[in-house]
Amino acid sequence: MAETKREIERKYDAGAGQGLPDLRGVAGVADVIDKGVADLDAVYYDTPDQRLAAAAITLRRRTGGSDAGWHLKLPVSLADGVRDEVQAPLSDDVPPALTGLVRARVRETPLVPLMRLRSARAVRHLVDASGTLLAEVSVDDVRAQRLHDGSATAAWTEIEVELAEGTAPTLLDKVEKRLNKAGVSRAKSTSKLARALAETADPTGSERPARPPAPGTDDSAGAHVLAYLHAQREALVAMDPAVRQDLPDSVHQMRVATRRLRSAFKTYRKILDRNVTDPLGEELKWLAGELGVDRDREVLTERLTAALADVPRTLRLGPVRARLRIWSVAGRTGSRRKTVAVLDSARYLALLDAVDALLADPPLREAAAAPAGNALPKAVLKDFDRLAARVDRALALAPGEERDLAMHEARKAAKRARYAGEAAKPALGKPAKRFAKRMKAVQSVLGEHQDSVVAREALRNLAIQAHAAGESAYTWGLLYGREEAAAADRERELPGVWARAAAPKVRGALGG
Repeated sequence: MAETKREIERKYDAGAGQGLPDLRGVAGVADVIDKGVADLDAVYYDTPDQRLAAAAITLRRRTGGSDAGWHLKLPVSLADGVRDEVQAPLSDDVPPALTGLVRARVRETPLVPLMRLRSARAVRHLVDASGTLLAEVSVDDVRAQRLHDGSATAAWTEIEVELAEGTAPTLLDKVEKRLNKAGVSRAKSTSKLARALAETADPTGSERPARPPAPGTDDSAGAHVLAYLHAQREALVAMDPAVRQDLPDSVHQMRVATRRLRSAFKTYRKILDRNVTDPLGEELKWLAGELGVDRDREVLTERLTAALADVPRTLRLGPVRARLRIWSVAGRTGSRRKTVAVLDSARYLALLDAVDALLADPPLREAAAAPAGNALPKAVLKDFDRLAARVDRALALAPGEERDLAMHEARKAAKRARYAGEAAKPALGKPAKRFAKRMKAVQSVLGEHQDSVVAREALRNLAIQAHAAGESAYTWGLLYGREEAAAADRERELPGVWARAAAPKVRGALGG
């Protein structure tokens, strides 16, 4: 069974023979307890082209010390030294639980032993006046050896400061100040493996970590669009392990990345050949749909539960809470297990390969060479015109099912226009930022309206089920009426929000 913990640490370079300064004077530290020396032996695994190293991910099998086993470290914020460490018991092969967490990075490429690091670790505990552990400080004498070439070695000494759970991160700053006074500076490498790879690298550069090709740095429309696509590709792949671990909001964030990629393909079809992007867009639509089934149900359940809680007890007629729980459970589809199966599927891995292939050899059209300041506004404003037509149609319809459908279509167009503005921000600056903000406001109103439409359908079904079971349907009807009133409020709100979004100055700043 794999276990995850949040690791917050900083590493420092120490010169040969340089000892650890006295840290008892650091504010909050009452004592420094010597915990002795441990001999650690770690073998790091990666693909032959170092895909994990390229993403600042480390996977190791370590013996010795108090936490022997398999360790997978996933970056959360490298600048702040924050990583999630997933641990699994010792075994001969990489545990399947850890293999799954890096599948989006390695795909079908095997993981092989890459580097061996042996360390003599002198450990000290920083404790407060009550003896509570604040941080662990270790001085590591490290010897690194590439496993395919025993002659490629390196050795160094480093100091590592890792916060104990519950300790304020400000302690790291205080310890660092003391270390700096003693001539110890922050390490240039983010991990021991990164340093070992750098110091034992083939001077020809043939063993550098594989990275997705970077977008161009010129000011062309194509370069800006590709930079946006690169960012969404990285967001998609980075969220994969979070979704597999069922972390909060991870499914939503992964869906957003798929939608932004797909939306960019549509918005910038004058820049990217749609013969290539359209089929890929359909696969992204499939992935978003697979990820969304249980997430949408979860959000709807939360909405109905909150609405029911707002109903006075005297108006909750019948076993309404029990009925809602039954409905919720019946609608589940094996959530996490099904989602992980999708992420392990050949279709999903093929989709990731296709995204990488597009970025490696982008299907740029002639318009991609145009200056971003000329080409991007045209694409953004075309999406605006599409949204305007849908909003005008929705507002022209009488309240009812047809208007509900029209507002749903307008919501999708607002989301696309918002994403178009966000993608153009690096090139167009404040005008694009303001445009995206106004489009988001429109999307929010339309989204709240659609949420009410979906909730009403669920409440109607709950009322039917209750009636068929001989229960009172009054409470479900009450909630239905409230949702209907909420939808009407959004419909009345829309013209004003749309007027602000469609103001000539908003479009004019983009060149429209």
